[in-house]
Amino acid sequence: QVQLVESGGGSVQAGDSLRLSCAASGRTFNFFKMGWFRQAPGKEREFVATITWFALSTYADSVKGRFTISRDNAKNTIHLQMNSLKPEDTAVYYCALDSDSDGEYDYWGQGTQVTVSS
Repeated sequence: QVQLVESGGGSVQAGDSLRLSCAASGRTFNFFKMGWFRQAPGKEREFVATITWFALSTYADSVKGRFTISRDNAKNTIHLQMNSLKPEDTAVYYCALDSDSDGEYDYWGQGTQVTVSS
C-alpha cells in the first residue's frame, strides 16, 4: 500500500504564495507519475498539474505561469509552488500517484486546504 501525505496548505491573501508538499511512503514503484488535483466547494475535482518520473510536467490552463510542480525522486516527494494566488484557487488540494503512468491515479492523499482571500 502507498500513503500520500500533503502539507503546506493555509489561508493567504490574493497575490501571496504557498508551497504544497506531498510525501509518498510504503510500496514503491518504478517511474511513477504524480500530480496535484483540487476540489472547490460545490465543484468537481479538477486537474492542476502532473509530473513524470523524468520531470516532464503539464499544467491546467488556469494555473500556467503561476504554479510550478517539482519532484525529488530520492525522497518520493513532490511540491507545488503556487504564486500569485487568486480567490478562485481556493480549494482542497490533493496529491495523487499513478503507479504505472497510464493516466489512472491509483493512490490519493487526504488533501490540504488552501484558502485565498481577496
